[in-house]
Amino acid sequence: MTAEVLRVPVEPAAREPAEQRAPGLGRNAVRLLVSRGTAEPAHHAFRELPELLSAGDVLVVNTSRTLPAAVDGRIGDGRGRGEPVVVHFSTRADRRYPRPEAAAGDWAVELRTPDGCGSTRQRAGGPAGAVVRLPGGARLTLRAPVDPGGVRLWWARVSGAPVLDVLRRYGRPIRYGCTDRDQPPAAYRTVFAVGSPDGGGSARMPSAARPFTASLVARLVSRGVQIAPVTLHTGVASAEAYEPPYPERFAVPPSTVWQINAARAGGGRVVAVGTTVVRALESAAGPDGRIRAASGWTDLVVTPERGVRAVHGLLTGLHEPGASHLLTLEAVGRAAAGGAGFGDALSRAYAEAARQRYRWHEFGDLHLVLPA
Repeated sequence: MTAEVLRVPVEPAAREPAEQRAPGLGRNAVRLLVSRGTAEPAHHAFRELPELLSAGDVLVVNTSRTLPAAVDGRIGDGRGRGEPVVVHFSTRADRRYPRPEAAAGDWAVELRTPDGCGSTRQRAGGPAGAVVRLPGGARLTLRAPVDPGGVRLWWARVSGAPVLDVLRRYGRPIRYGCTDRDQPPAAYRTVFAVGSPDGGGSARMPSAARPFTASLVARLVSRGVQIAPVTLHTGVASAEAYEPPYPERFAVPPSTVWQINAARAGGGRVVAVGTTVVRALESAAGPDGRIRAASGWTDLVVTPERGVRAVHGLLTGLHEPGASHLLTLEAVGRAAAGGAGFGDALSRAYAEAARQRYRWHEFGDLHLVLPA
């Protein structure tokens, strides 16, 4: 599989947002690697994106807002001080959640160990019944692993305060070790983010949309490129090891259905901004590729074997080997290349990105995959 042969450098990681790297820079001061079919990759600045698309194309964006999903706590029997942990709140179950292990109101959470530098290290969750004391008098009780064979994510129930109140008062955006310091919530908010009526959102930022600015969106629209919204609330990704994505809540509204199906009928391209958008659109696509309005939970995993039906292109970050995002990237790339052969092109693109010292991770550079 392509993910197994990619080589990702440890450096350079994007350790801070682009606008903090030098005076006068903006969010869009990142680079853009462009792959067209199986051709050799090309290098661009992200601000050149409008010139790389055409009138009639549709950029589909994720409007989910990033939650302040990391909260400090102490795990023990609920009486002593206990071991310090950081709780990453991932996914809130409701009565429509497709797996029987969760009850409405449960949260999937990940417990991590503070590393002393402001970030965290992986740790196993559990045991069932363990209590984590949270700020403000709230308590989190672990119930059962999300995956019966797993140890990382656990279903938990919070008492003493509503979870969203705890996050709003005491939470911060989830930070991984590749970044230098905590950033304010605004740094993890894309220009497309809107609040959800129920307060829901994403545990991790839909980062492919982060470099967009209002002025860049205006340039895209002035060239005849449409912007269409979907929502997919992302859960906590494994920072250390491959895991398939868990069910996530999504919505594809009727207005977006109309835009996409009209563009496809007129020869326009549908370009997903992020793998989360691919998951949402493919969950709403019929066998003929036509999109229907849909909402609820999706457990779809987009792979090269499954392929894509609704998407012609993808704008995404640079992903580490083993990440499920790479399976989605290769699925879109194969379709863009007209079949097999994109695997070698993807390996060349990543080798070129490493040679040119593109920045990895959520504040890093981007990769645009388009048909030949």
